[in-house]
Amino acid sequence: MATRAVAEESAAEPQRTTPLQSANTRGRVIFSSLIGTTIEFFDFYAYATASVLVFPKLFFPGATDINAILSSFAIFGVAFFARPIGSIVFGHFGDKLGRKGTLVASLLTMGLATFFIGVLPPATTPGWVVLAPLLLVVLRFLQGLALGGEWSGAALLATENAPAGKRAVWGTFPQLGAPIGFIIANTMYVVMNGFLTTKQFEDFGWRIPFLFSVVMVAIGLYVRLKLVESTSFQKVLEEDKVARVPLAATFKHHWRAVIAGTFIMLATYVLFYLTTSFTLTYGTAPAKAEVARAAAEKAGKTFDAASFVPGLGIDRGTFLWMLIIGVVFFGVFTVVSGPLAEKYGRRKFLLWVTGGIFAFGIAWGLMFGPGTGAAMVGLIVGFTLMGATFGPMAAILPELFPANVRYTGSAIAYNLSSVIGAAPASFVAIALWQAGKGSTVLVGVYLAVAALLTLVALFLTRETRDRDFEDNIAA
Repeated sequence: MATRAVAEESAAEPQRTTPLQSANTRGRVIFSSLIGTTIEFFDFYAYATASVLVFPKLFFPGATDINAILSSFAIFGVAFFARPIGSIVFGHFGDKLGRKGTLVASLLTMGLATFFIGVLPPATTPGWVVLAPLLLVVLRFLQGLALGGEWSGAALLATENAPAGKRAVWGTFPQLGAPIGFIIANTMYVVMNGFLTTKQFEDFGWRIPFLFSVVMVAIGLYVRLKLVESTSFQKVLEEDKVARVPLAATFKHHWRAVIAGTFIMLATYVLFYLTTSFTLTYGTAPAKAEVARAAAEKAGKTFDAASFVPGLGIDRGTFLWMLIIGVVFFGVFTVVSGPLAEKYGRRKFLLWVTGGIFAFGIAWGLMFGPGTGAAMVGLIVGFTLMGATFGPMAAILPELFPANVRYTGSAIAYNLSSVIGAAPASFVAIALWQAGKGSTVLVGVYLAVAALLTLVALFLTRETRDRDFEDNIAA
């Protein structure tokens, strides 16, 4: 685990006020960091939703319902193992060549991978039984690779251009891309759910969000190409302090910060994927065996009573709207978290929020079990906590590292956390749901354990608010 030595890697000095370069106006920085992560998360969520709603049937037609869902989630998890690789690749070039070009490359990679998912034939197409799922894995890997480099670059774009005392506030703008991207992607699915039949949705409707991403990518590229490098990176160049191998320098001199950042982010990841991917599966699963049997017979499959576990039985369109309402709270409290993390400090604020996540995990079964109303309350509480914990991450993780390895260090910590926090979350939650015979109490315990680990990491890490940022360059 992280130790208090994390703080010793960067001396606490007063922040230095440096005017923004004229080319990087406030509006351009904010919009560019926001639009990029919005596009990235829109693409990511489009896959996440499709992996629940249509991919089990389209790419695993011969599997049982539960095995098809698990297979779909397994491919969903491939991206999380690609993300650390993406953090190394894009982090290397971000610390060697600059933030701007790296951000453009990550956006193009995500956009192209998402577009090709949108034109991929299903496994039911003759000759594509094996090839379709295989290509889906490859494209999903590329999505994860791109997201592994995008977040850190967008966070640095905002925080390295922020005025003194405003890093946590400006850092919330790239974080807002997560709820905005989610709302756009899921609103599109809700609209299609209302206007398309089930067959039309499975035939072509699910492809529309993936193809639509091309328009968003074009806008993002246009804005990002107008940026110039931050003063922090230019100072690294001026002092000839560019790390020869950023990855080696990060793990040789700043490995404590990597461990600290990884576990500081852990509860955030587990919370998000439980309240999105898992609840969508659980919330829309049949509440009664008779309903599940009828659905299986309609689909031409054999109903396995032994493997049946009850869900909430909420209509798919209704639950998507419930998620969208919850994510509005995610967005609002992401914005609220910035000034609070600036006023009270990142560490103190996150200690309180993570304590709230722990309590939410203990109370999970009281909300996700009784019915629609209780589930709506659970989603609102969960997403409120999500906004409060996610918002300050764009400030605290980069602040753990000096400027010449900041892209690599923050990206690796963020994405290593995705491997142990986000990747297994949906899979483990489904297994715990099955083990509980329909009860989700164990799912809440899983979240509470993640929160405890994050609390330990925060207790062992010193405050980063007042550390020098621009002049913090490792020798």
